[in-house]
Amino acid sequence: MNKNYILLGVTACAVAALSFQRSQTADLGRFDRQEFMNSHLNTSGGPQGRTGAPGETNCTACHTGTAQDGTQENVFTILSGANVITDYTPGATYNVTLAMSSNPARKGFSATALDGSNNMAGTFTAQVAGGTAVGSQGGRMYATHTTTSSQSSNNVIWIWTWTAPATNVGPVTFYVASNRANNNGQGSGDFIFLSQHTIGSTASLEENSTSSTFQAGYSPDDHKIVLEINTPDKGDMYINIVDLNGRSVFASDLGSKGQGESSTSVKLPSDLKNGLYVVNLFVNNKALSQKVMIQR
Repeated sequence: MNKNYILLGVTACAVAALSFQRSQTADLGRFDRQEFMNSHLNTSGGPQGRTGAPGETNCTACHTGTAQDGTQENVFTILSGANVITDYTPGATYNVTLAMSSNPARKGFSATALDGSNNMAGTFTAQVAGGTAVGSQGGRMYATHTTTSSQSSNNVIWIWTWTAPATNVGPVTFYVASNRANNNGQGSGDFIFLSQHTIGSTASLEENSTSSTFQAGYSPDDHKIVLEINTPDKGDMYINIVDLNGRSVFASDLGSKGQGESSTSVKLPSDLKNGLYVVNLFVNNKALSQKVMIQR
């Protein structure tokens, strides 16, 4: 099946599932490493602090093997009603959805959301109908699977609620670790997939609309994003490119830039697919956004 059809199907199913959700926050409690190793998948919720976020390990702490790139495996979206968003409004509440494109018979996940200082950004609430639980550790909150959702052979779409920070904290990154388990009763033979998904703040966009500006274009000859920037601020800049499902597909540090007008270009990965993307430019953690069509 074409990947685009898979993503659209997952989003449509997620929107339908929201109509019968009920909220509940679960206490994941203490995690017994030996018990986990014996069962290969903690079906009552994964251990906390295993998302691969800064300062954390990932699921390979208990599962043998090397963590894999989860960009394609972890189908991640943030929804406002039925619409996928790439920028949050401070204090607003959104539904977050996660699915695994390979749809394994046994599966699990853990996710957290951090600001640029690696502090928890906003709060999570579990959704019973979405097959999720929520816990906390070390000042961070974690969304994870439940017993039922981890063992289902159906195409599970995990759903939980994210309430954005009350004030603008700049870009927020969701760190996700998923487990494609082989159901052998051991900690071996499983595959762990890590991915990051960054969104900006609509408050940042509004604050910058009368000051910093930029234009983004695509150069098919050398497969580059070309940026024309005009800013009264001197400081660090970087870009993050996300697809229309809210998944981060590329990020690059542009270094320190001076005031006024400047031009720069960024080489894109050769395997980046054609399509419409959102280019987020961050100037001292304040975001500007523009859509760009990539067509080789």
